[in-house]
Amino acid sequence: MSTTFGNIQAIAKRELTGFFASPVAYVFIVIFLLLCGAFTFLFGGFFERDQASLAAFFMWHPWFYLFLVPAVGMRLWSEERRQGTIELLLTMPITSSQAILGKFFASWAFLLLALALTFPVWITVNYLGSPDNGVIICTYLGSALMAGAYLSIACMTSAMTRNQVVAFIVSVVICLVLVLGGVPRVKEFFDAINLPWLGSLAAGMSVMTHFDAFQRGVIDFRDLVFFGSLIGLALFTTGVILRSHRTG
Repeated sequence: MSTTFGNIQAIAKRELTGFFASPVAYVFIVIFLLLCGAFTFLFGGFFERDQASLAAFFMWHPWFYLFLVPAVGMRLWSEERRQGTIELLLTMPITSSQAILGKFFASWAFLLLALALTFPVWITVNYLGSPDNGVIICTYLGSALMAGAYLSIACMTSAMTRNQVVAFIVSVVICLVLVLGGVPRVKEFFDAINLPWLGSLAAGMSVMTHFDAFQRGVIDFRDLVFFGSLIGLALFTTGVILRSHRTG
């Protein structure tokens, strides 16, 4: 067991070092923070709401992550395949599952760091009023899980191809489908064509539906299972893809 965690930790450390060895990580963090600030205070109607709430901040996260998270995850495996180092990595005394988890947790930790650096927004809303910090913490948890779900999909698409652009586009499309399923207009469309069950199915499979529960301050076991299952399924599929490369 200690060997397993040691291998995962070694891969994660290698991946994190690779992130911060280039300016890309810092550019990503700056862009994320600027987008959060701009869309919260300029376009989100933060002051117009006249209430101590971070709803104007969190409402944009599914859309920010739609492009920023695949940009982080697209290089996880496609870069290894392009440089030909994936064969070396998979022949090391580690399992493919350990390599996948190490890379995933390192990238997720990087995303969580970027999310944590938005704390000035939380300080601002507490300075201006008395928000329900329980709801805010709950929504931060939902945002972190949603980022992990997006990242697991990007990890899967990255394992499919050595072209980072292709991996990025495919992951964006998959994540977009998971977002749009929870948009009210989609449900209204299926209701209009007498397929309400399909609309309910799309909503149930949407990250928006499950993230909305966190935004209300509700930690529902079903929402935790949804995000956990989505992450697990995508990472399992990544393992299947990588094992096919090893045996191919």
